[in-house]
Amino acid sequence: MTRRVVVSALCCALWVLTTGCGDECTDAFDCRNDNGQPAAGQEWSCNSDNKCEQRPVEQPSGEDAGTDAGTGEEDAGVDAGVDAGTQVDAGTDAGMQVDAGTDAGSMSVPKGEACISSADCLPGLRCEGTPSLCQAMHVAVTTTMDADGGYMAVVMRYDTPGMVPLTDAGTSSRYPRWGPGGSRIGFAQNAIETGKNSGNEAGELVVRDIPLVADQAAVFADGDTGNTESFRYMEWEPGTSILYVRRKASSTSGISAVPADGGAVVEATQTGTFPDWASDGTTFAFSTATEGLSTSTVGGTPAPIAGSGGTAEQPHYNRANNQLLFLRADATKPGDFNTSLFVIPVTGGTVQTIADFTTEPVTEPAPGGSIDSYIANPAWAPDGSMVAYVRAYYSNRQGFAPELCGNASATLCPDRPGNVLFVRLINTQTGAGAADEASFVESGTLPSFSPDGRYLAYVKGGQLYVQQIDPATGRAAAGVAPIIHPKGGYTIQTGAGDDHRPRWQPK
Repeated sequence: MTRRVVVSALCCALWVLTTGCGDECTDAFDCRNDNGQPAAGQEWSCNSDNKCEQRPVEQPSGEDAGTDAGTGEEDAGVDAGVDAGTQVDAGTDAGMQVDAGTDAGSMSVPKGEACISSADCLPGLRCEGTPSLCQAMHVAVTTTMDADGGYMAVVMRYDTPGMVPLTDAGTSSRYPRWGPGGSRIGFAQNAIETGKNSGNEAGELVVRDIPLVADQAAVFADGDTGNTESFRYMEWEPGTSILYVRRKASSTSGISAVPADGGAVVEATQTGTFPDWASDGTTFAFSTATEGLSTSTVGGTPAPIAGSGGTAEQPHYNRANNQLLFLRADATKPGDFNTSLFVIPVTGGTVQTIADFTTEPVTEPAPGGSIDSYIANPAWAPDGSMVAYVRAYYSNRQGFAPELCGNASATLCPDRPGNVLFVRLINTQTGAGAADEASFVESGTLPSFSPDGRYLAYVKGGQLYVQQIDPATGRAAAGVAPIIHPKGGYTIQTGAGDDHRPRWQPK
């Protein structure tokens, strides 16, 4: 079994190792995460049409967790989210609960008041419009529509419930990505039959202005000009181009770039996946199955990062220094799911362990086994002072397939949360942990820091949560409840891992 595929495809993984998480579901894991707990005596199943359905609970078999169906470059995304399915109230608007007197620098202008630049506005706000006023930043996500099951990329003000689709009904769209400055947004789209997702069709890479203007969308690339069957792992701001990973049959590898002005598509790398832009907008990091992490520029020669390790993947830059956050599996540790989280200088050097794989021996019920945890879905605070990530716990019982905790059939841990979102403070000079990891919320996944580092967005039960945070501690701000965005006909997706991470509009 190829460990890199097991780790990076993890949320298509504990049940079925496959090569692609583009549909509504690839396994029961996706279904439970997006729809919550099944009815009593039932369990979620992903049927042959990649749709979620409930069926009577079956006891787990003694079969192996699966075999590697992909290639060394294949990556189906990471999603560690399992949600308890608890329904919650829409909450209150925490966006106006920031005390201007506690904020440093010029960020003092409240929502709705005049500004000259976004630096004038309180955390969570940006300067926009005519006349220029401080307004809440948008967050973009991929959803499925309850009405017909199609995918839809949507945007919403972080502090106001209500999602605005980026495309019309009858069109599938996903993976929204902001352009520099936050006035444009790109996404993948294609026409669909009502009630059916078409995750394997390339469609088009489309760019629109924000605020949305009717009939304004521009096609920047399609399957032919982009030389791809789908646009995966796209990244735009702060880059000068839109990067994406090419998909051909069973291989997802090789990075292409689309100029931000809509010019011709060019090949950025021959192989690799998970591109991420540095703050200079011209350098990007990526990972390959053989060399681990590398950096390059569009059309440049890739430079491997010494010391990252051959299984290193999913590099993430912060916006303040040349440190990279990344995941790496370790063949010397037990189990197939043993990813840990690290930081390394982009120039190479000392690797700092931020969150390690854990294993807890369990003797009952016989024959026993262990409760293990791996790390997924990491994200930097923009200034490099904090890291958020998901620690996923699973039952590793002898003679049984691994199963995420929280499921009735996860015999060793049926009542334990399957995943916990953590935040850890980081020394911005060395990249080492500056405090112990701290639990932020149970059953949340895909954390994403706001551009000013004062809010953390995450997905739970198919809904978007936005929590104000204390930057000194990395904990939720005292006395401030999370802002919860009700589904309102849309269920936020998590099955494609970082491709489905909420994306904040640049400040």
